[in-house]
Amino acid sequence: MEMKKVSSCFSTFILLLLSFTSFVSSQSDSCSSKLTVSNLIPFNTSSLTCMSAWSSEGFILRYENAGPSLWNFVLSAPDKGAYIAIGFSGNGRMVGSSAMVGWKSSSGVGIVKQYYLGGYSSDQCPPDKGSLSLVQGSSLIVSQSSRLYLAFQLSTAQPQSSLVYAVGPSNSLPSSGGYLSTHRDMASGTLSTPAGGGGGGDDDGDDDEHGRNGDGEGESSSERKRGGDDDSDGKDAVARRSGGGLSLAKKHALLTILGWGILLPIGAATARFLKHHDQFWFYSHVLVQGVAFVVGVIGVLAGFKLEHNLGDGRDVDAHKTLGIFVLAFGSLQVMAVLMRPKKEAKARKYWNWYHHNVGRAAIVCAVANIFYGLRLAKEARDWSYGYGIFVGVWVVVCFVLEEWRRKHVAECSVC
Repeated sequence: MEMKKVSSCFSTFILLLLSFTSFVSSQSDSCSSKLTVSNLIPFNTSSLTCMSAWSSEGFILRYENAGPSLWNFVLSAPDKGAYIAIGFSGNGRMVGSSAMVGWKSSSGVGIVKQYYLGGYSSDQCPPDKGSLSLVQGSSLIVSQSSRLYLAFQLSTAQPQSSLVYAVGPSNSLPSSGGYLSTHRDMASGTLSTPAGGGGGGDDDGDDDEHGRNGDGEGESSSERKRGGDDDSDGKDAVARRSGGGLSLAKKHALLTILGWGILLPIGAATARFLKHHDQFWFYSHVLVQGVAFVVGVIGVLAGFKLEHNLGDGRDVDAHKTLGIFVLAFGSLQVMAVLMRPKKEAKARKYWNWYHHNVGRAAIVCAVANIFYGLRLAKEARDWSYGYGIFVGVWVVVCFVLEEWRRKHVAECSVC
């Protein structure tokens, strides 16, 4: 009787272990495993080269030069209820590239479209446009074991070697017309192709930034034809570039909001309402505004880097111009501190007027530009609501303190 119980418990344990192993394996894909959807793809996948394209998002890319003017691609990524995309770029930037995008609709039907990425907004990225020469009937996306597999063939001697990857917002699918929402995150890399392979083509990837500086290792024809399942994840053919957590766009937003949008107004209020605490108000004002300037400058630099990565930025000119104004006002304030006249000097009242008004202009431009930038980035409304609450509280507090100051603190004519 005891032996039967032990045998039954052991069998149950084995079944649970096998189920757990099956569940774990179903959630992942790697270059050390076989392509499990080969039978669903309308072209031969037995000799695809495999690489870990974007490790933080679980993107796996398999590809092959299958003929003089034929390339096969299979992109694998976790199914998070969003679109996945791979773009081919002539200069390593998103804007101006052509991309293959796929997703599983709410009804379970797989949808694949080519897009021309002409800008940052949905209407600048029209579906069924682009310069990729697709083999008719080869494009599809399938879902299996919580992963999406986007497959397609390009009729070209050699594809552009600068690649751009993107993933859409989780649980948010494109509109019925196929227009895409802003990607949740993106990365770029370089596709290794045989030296001189394919011949011709319109690829100028070897001359662009990523081609020169990428760490992707080229493979010989024999290595490529040996088959992707023999390649380890350590032999990536893509030079990956990702935020590794927060995307560059979110870093830019957080830094500029913290520096220009939060610390700058707080520092101004410190100088306005703490004058009755002699010396303390001055040092606290200088400290807060100094930190605000440093953080804000880093945020501006992140914005310039973001513009360089994504494209020419023609549709963010107003945002960029306002940001430069804020930076200029902040720099003027730093220089003004170095030229601050003594209290007894006649020029002090003119310096006060200049310092106060330039500071106010910087705050107004910064707040307006933050709201404008969040709208451009199409961030969740929580961002705008959250920052709007801060601005509202700051205005109310300043109004209350101004009334208190007017009644209880004598106006200082020389500070």
